[in-house]
Amino acid sequence: MLANRIIIYPFHNESLQIPKKRFSFYREYALFIRNTLKKPLFQHFLRWLLKRENIEKLQIKSIQIKVLPHQEKNGNSLAGRRKKDGRIFIFPINVRIYKMLVAKHGNDTIYSFVKSRARATLIHEILHIKYSSDEEKVRRLTENYYDLYVRNPKTEDCDNIIFGILSKR
Repeated sequence: MLANRIIIYPFHNESLQIPKKRFSFYREYALFIRNTLKKPLFQHFLRWLLKRENIEKLQIKSIQIKVLPHQEKNGNSLAGRRKKDGRIFIFPINVRIYKMLVAKHGNDTIYSFVKSRARATLIHEILHIKYSSDEEKVRRLTENYYDLYVRNPKTEDCDNIIFGILSKR
């Protein structure tokens, strides 16, 4: 099961340099993401996705939920990243952005957003295992598979549904 490979990455020394209250936010955020990604229905969907895309589960060494956000040198923040050695990283959004979204949309909407972002990020990074150099295809497939999950996460046989979605585009 992929759920056994989902871990919260150990804290770095840099976490000691942020205020305790902010660190507490990120720690709780990481726990929330871990619990979201380990939900049985989502795990069932991931097993189906791996089978459908013919991706070996062994190609995923670990799914590491980082406690602190990651910002690229160009200033963009990352939701996730896949390493060639089979590690997948999931990053939180910045606390300032989180607070702005809560103020604008409320807690319930943001909780849904955070769950959606984590699930879509994991799907995206898993698809990169097979389609490593085709970002456009990975984005399109991520959207299609995530739409499929959101529409009917309990579906046992998703092939007919996904064929309908993919043939409409």
